[in-house]
Amino acid sequence: MKLSVIIVSYQVRHYLSLCLDSLKRALQGVEAEVIVVDNHSGDDTVDYLRKNYSWVRLIANNHNLGFARANNIAIRQAKGEFVLLLNPDTVVAETTIVECLQFMENHTDAGALGVCMLNRDGTFAKESRRSVPTPMTAFYKMSGLCSLYPESRRYGRYYMGWLPWDRSAPIQITSGAFSMFRLSKLQEMRGFDEDYFMYGEDIDLSYRLMLDGCTNYYLPATILHYKGESTHKSSFRYVHVFYEAMLIFLKKHFGNLSILLALPVKIAIYVKALGALMSMSLHSLRKMLGFPISRKQLAVGYVCVGSQQMLDCCRKKLDERALDGLYIKGDGSTLPKGHTGIMEQIISEYGSKEVVVVYDTNTYTYQQVLSIFAGDPHSNITIAFYCENSDVIVTGNEVIQ
Repeated sequence: MKLSVIIVSYQVRHYLSLCLDSLKRALQGVEAEVIVVDNHSGDDTVDYLRKNYSWVRLIANNHNLGFARANNIAIRQAKGEFVLLLNPDTVVAETTIVECLQFMENHTDAGALGVCMLNRDGTFAKESRRSVPTPMTAFYKMSGLCSLYPESRRYGRYYMGWLPWDRSAPIQITSGAFSMFRLSKLQEMRGFDEDYFMYGEDIDLSYRLMLDGCTNYYLPATILHYKGESTHKSSFRYVHVFYEAMLIFLKKHFGNLSILLALPVKIAIYVKALGALMSMSLHSLRKMLGFPISRKQLAVGYVCVGSQQMLDCCRKKLDERALDGLYIKGDGSTLPKGHTGIMEQIISEYGSKEVVVVYDTNTYTYQQVLSIFAGDPHSNITIAFYCENSDVIVTGNEVIQ
């Protein structure tokens, strides 16, 4: 078998369904297996998969074992020559996996391979290319110097911002949202370090591969990553787990450094964590005291592009929720530029409102949708999909059933 795709899921059934639908197209012609490890979701993920995705191998854990342990369980059962670790809140373009397999076969020195991840507005996700967070690199990131000088080879090293987005290149860290490996190498490295519950384990594995003499790569093949839908980034637990992972990595790989080097990084981590907690506390307090949501937050327009059947389904859902909708009949041939071909109409209808563009995946390929957004990103326009199988609209912020 050529490829094993491993997805760890926790309470994101609709995002997982969208991911699997895109994955099924991307695996056409590839001898592959798909393994979903459900970390004891409280929703109906397990029953839904058994009923609707019989081609998926399901591992249903009795407890939430965390990202690292759940992946390791599937890695031990994987049969493919290559392994793709994929987040459930991703959408894969039709050509991406084949391109990655060809790259891995042509680069025998490759330890891990990452791709060009798009944010929900079509912009490039900085996390697609990262370097090892050495104490100084981490300090530049935590202190804000990385944001101020993103293309600097010194201050912007964390995201390797000087690299071009349209060419493959050696990098140091690949994202756990999409990383391809050789199964033999993963087994040799014994998978993820299970000291990490969630976050940091992808950095740790990428770094260990480098120390073992491998080269990690970036390839400009495309996916969408609805960052955060597989976690709860507004929770206090997220803050604790995320920043604790950073400290675990620092202690494990750079624990021998002098306190003068390690202390500033630890201080920056704790300051960042404290700031995040204070922001969440303020938000919770405003909500508890009944402060209203701003009109700007409520001002969202939906543009639906697809077949007449899809438009009718979306209209019914949006009308039931008193949401503004603009309905455009089109497909990849009649409206190849998608929503960008009707921007004047969208601006006339919604002005500066936030706009969610819902695409029909029966009339547009995932590759077409991602290319349309990447070719002309707008900060107030985001990607969404109508999923016919489950009859829902999946956006970056919510699922409209």
